[in-house]
Amino acid sequence: MSVLPLVFTSGWASGINAYAVVLLFGVFGATGLTDEVPESLQRTDVLVVVGVLFVCEAVADKIPYVDSIWDTAHTVIRPVSGAVVAALLAGQSGSLPEIAAGAVGGSTALMSHLVKAGTRMAVNTSPEPFSNIAVSTAEDLGVAGIITFAIFHPLAAAIVAGGLLLLGIVIIVFLAAKIRNFRRRKAERRARQRVAATWPD
Repeated sequence: MSVLPLVFTSGWASGINAYAVVLLFGVFGATGLTDEVPESLQRTDVLVVVGVLFVCEAVADKIPYVDSIWDTAHTVIRPVSGAVVAALLAGQSGSLPEIAAGAVGGSTALMSHLVKAGTRMAVNTSPEPFSNIAVSTAEDLGVAGIITFAIFHPLAAAIVAGGLLLLGIVIIVFLAAKIRNFRRRKAERRARQRVAATWPD
């Protein structure tokens, strides 16, 4: 079970930016910073591909509404990536069955992905683009920080990731109510405008 904290943390991070997770693990393994990373994630072709995809995500993730389209397209990709990375990490350590690790990594990635996508939908209700850039940058830095931290302190990193996931769920519940109220008021305002437009002078 010693690899479980790293599996959980990688799953959480994969739900936010799967390409960054693979890229960071691959670089850390290739540079000898850790021996927990399997060889398949350190291959040059893998690093080049995920590096290009990471750049694409870094750009798309900061553009209003494009980020939500990108999230929708990655609803399957991120959980699958989280499951694969988790299974590879478990297979490398031999301390946790790969299927169980894949289930933990994939389900955690799905939850954090849904939190991310829901947050972006709420942010996109703002008319200015700066909030998207700020949130996206914070997510990128958060993923980089938590994965780096997990390499040296996997249990502490898993606790932080779990806290962030729980906080994200609470925020989404709060934002969902705000979004519903916003859309209801907007619909009511449009209805009043239509009535006023058709009312005889």
